[in-house]
Amino acid sequence: MEKILLENKTIVTPGELIADGEGFAARDGSYNKGSKVYSSVVGIVNIKDNNIRVVKLGGEYNPQKDDYVVGIVTDMNFSNWFVDIGCPYDAGLRISEASRDYIDTDRYDMTHYFNYGDVIFAKIIELTESKKIGLTLKEPDLKKLEGGVLARIDPPKVPRLMGTKGSMVDMIEKKTKTTIYVGDNGYVWIKGNADDVKKVKEVISIINNESHISGLTKKIEDLLNKGGNR
Repeated sequence: MEKILLENKTIVTPGELIADGEGFAARDGSYNKGSKVYSSVVGIVNIKDNNIRVVKLGGEYNPQKDDYVVGIVTDMNFSNWFVDIGCPYDAGLRISEASRDYIDTDRYDMTHYFNYGDVIFAKIIELTESKKIGLTLKEPDLKKLEGGVLARIDPPKVPRLMGTKGSMVDMIEKKTKTTIYVGDNGYVWIKGNADDVKKVKEVISIINNESHISGLTKKIEDLLNKGGNR
């Protein structure tokens, strides 16, 4: 039985299962493994006539030192994890910057700590002229983000989503009972029940499309209050 597991325009990470069935053809940004189709990149699902493509995200974010980013682990070697942060260059997370605790790679494989497709909240601590980007997880609140889903907003709209001193995102979290991490790179991680996550993604879409319109905060409040507080 053929089954599409994710809707069009869903953001996916490498290795994420999109569909199961012999009738699906993997195109750009995806691959077949048996009857299943998986994403090979961080991107947006596009399904048409059983052809499955994943349109890669990236190219719009201009990284800056001291930015906080939501990133997705895409590869690794013996001393680094490579992380997609939504720009044309992979960022590197060295073992020495991956935790405030000791990482024992003699005892454990690299995937024991961070595996392909894992989502992290990190800080850019290195940015060279040759576009080498270095990350750290050694500050409080920097960590692997377990569970949750990804959404995206244009990086220039991130300040509008955050609000003054985080007031907008705090309001969204309280009204929807979700946990939200917003990266300066425009990747947003959301954790909560399905209905609340859907509402947060709707709010993000509105802010992305209408950030220039006056009365936006009131519109967001009305949307979050619709149906009463839970």
